[in-house]
Amino acid sequence: MKTIFAAPIAWILILATQYTQAAHPADEVARVVRAEMEKQHIPGLALLVSRNGVPIRTQGFGLASLELNVPVKPETVFQSGSIGKQFTAAAVMLLVEEGRISLNDPLSKYFAEGPSWWREVTIRELLSHTAGFTDYPKDFDLRKDFSEEELLKIVEAIPPAYPPGTSWAYSNLGYVTLGILIHRVSGQYFGDFLQERVFKPLGMSTTRIMSEADIIPNRAAGYRLENGQIKNQEWVSPSANSTADGSLYFTILDLVKWDAALYTERVLKESSKREMWTAATLRDGKPNRAGYGFGWFVESQNGHRVVDHDGRWQGFSTQISRYLDDQLTVVVLTNQGNCDPHLIADEVAAVYLGK
Repeated sequence: MKTIFAAPIAWILILATQYTQAAHPADEVARVVRAEMEKQHIPGLALLVSRNGVPIRTQGFGLASLELNVPVKPETVFQSGSIGKQFTAAAVMLLVEEGRISLNDPLSKYFAEGPSWWREVTIRELLSHTAGFTDYPKDFDLRKDFSEEELLKIVEAIPPAYPPGTSWAYSNLGYVTLGILIHRVSGQYFGDFLQERVFKPLGMSTTRIMSEADIIPNRAAGYRLENGQIKNQEWVSPSANSTADGSLYFTILDLVKWDAALYTERVLKESSKREMWTAATLRDGKPNRAGYGFGWFVESQNGHRVVDHDGRWQGFSTQISRYLDDQLTVVVLTNQGNCDPHLIADEVAAVYLGK
């Protein structure tokens, strides 16, 4: 009798163990996410977890619209914030692969009318925030519409924060300039270039440049925390939502496709991705202090190699973390502009990595 029943009992125990192992991450992740949402006053959140480009969890939590009581679902559209910089960097690398530009080209090659110090700036340094560029001036009017050329004149008038290639400072204006560079070299607005070369080929059907005027199905409302109270996002001009420093709409379902493509050469060659995911060196040969590559931070999390980026803009905060050696990706999209999705992504990853 023991011989007859040993195998079924063993299989039951194995299946029970597998079920427990499978269920535990899901239960623990839900607990972590909900706890942080309550703690950080996050109205809504979309979570993606994928292994080797295959989604193992796509889930919405909370509300996409507090006023309309609409829940977040995997199809909910969020603003990218600076996660969008990795797409700008990808567009530049596509032009590099085609030989239309070189990473070591001086910026003055494409902006002859620019200030003299741009002769010392390379495209490589602009991509890695080591070019001496600064951020938007304190008196920059986000409610005023600017043309591309008007924005460029504002950037050109700002003196360098440090000699190019000698330090690191995060610069949205550097990426605004890269968007204009893409336009000049390709003849296409950078958003159109991305649509043609990246989004459409990958089937990223909801990913596009932001527009508050257009009707966007499943679009989440953005919120901010002010004196402990949730308020609607503040309005900015259309041009402020159309620059290459992070002005995209997308869903976690589209980011599944982007993540999967990064395991292949469907968009970028392996050599380009290696360049993007390596901390750029300064002119003294040392890596920059932030460990920034091209559109990605290059970090180590509890001994795991990670490339990641966060975003924060107009009532939204976002995070993408790709654990390269573990083939694990975690994406957290929220509709609260003052929260910390990086912390949530770290905690979710820790569950799947068994830490």
